[in-house]
Amino acid sequence: MNKESKIFVAGHRGMVGSAIVRRLQAEGFTRILTRTRSELDLLDRNAVRCFFETERPEFVFDAAARVGGIVANSESPVEFLIENLTIQNNVIQAAADFGTTKLLFLGSSCIYPKLAPQPISEDSLLTGPLESTNDAYALAKIAGIKLCQAYAKQYGKNFISGMPTNLYGPNDNFDLHTSHVLPALIRKVHEAKTSGARTISVWGTGTPRREFLHVDDLADACLFLLKNYDSPEIVNIGCGEDISIRELAETVCETLGFDGELEYDTSKPDGTPRKLLNIEKIRSLGWTPRIPLREGILDSYAWFLRSAR
Repeated sequence: MNKESKIFVAGHRGMVGSAIVRRLQAEGFTRILTRTRSELDLLDRNAVRCFFETERPEFVFDAAARVGGIVANSESPVEFLIENLTIQNNVIQAAADFGTTKLLFLGSSCIYPKLAPQPISEDSLLTGPLESTNDAYALAKIAGIKLCQAYAKQYGKNFISGMPTNLYGPNDNFDLHTSHVLPALIRKVHEAKTSGARTISVWGTGTPRREFLHVDDLADACLFLLKNYDSPEIVNIGCGEDISIRELAETVCETLGFDGELEYDTSKPDGTPRKLLNIEKIRSLGWTPRIPLREGILDSYAWFLRSAR
């Protein structure tokens, strides 16, 4: 890669894609290709192929996907399967057909079995049943991984795949119906502080454990992998530490200055009991995360306040 390389960031308006664009800009890359949905519908195969044929991006970050929390995944499995399969197939095939030098496909830690040994290593993929509350999304991501590996094996393409843990940060989704747990907690705390409420409802028992990585750390890892990793075998991207949902809720409350009570709604699902990634592979390559959780929560809250104006 050099600073004049043509780099396409698919999904640049999302949390992950926008962080990758910020990282590339900070590094001084000058030919970053982005398209809004109105400019390029990634569900439209012909439009995607026309874009790749015209622009010929040398490098591609595939961060485009339909995403959501437990509710969204449970209510719309058809859309999560069809849209994500279509988007990734269109982008990966066009990259292969029109000369892309290297592509990074972003998966998710939900590709791993629900009861995978902890911390979860890359070789746990396809060794057991998935978590049912997001299996449609996970299956689409697994298909994307396998497609990249197939292109590497059959055609020698340098298509790699990174598996991020739970992410948060600027441009996150704070909609309580479709968001993940950390942005949902941030919004609930904010609304409680604003309204003077003394309680906050938290889904489930509070016992599941999750790992959280700031999206700017993920973007740094993505650029690192594009520069330093050439294997079709997947690589985990995380921080190497997890926290219970109860501890997370307490941390958000303390960090944002809310001293009310937490009420756990045990009628709601917990999801996977624990999900911590083994990040020894990426550590051995020379990458480590930098942003502590409390600092990241404050950064996310600051973005939420700015976006709410």
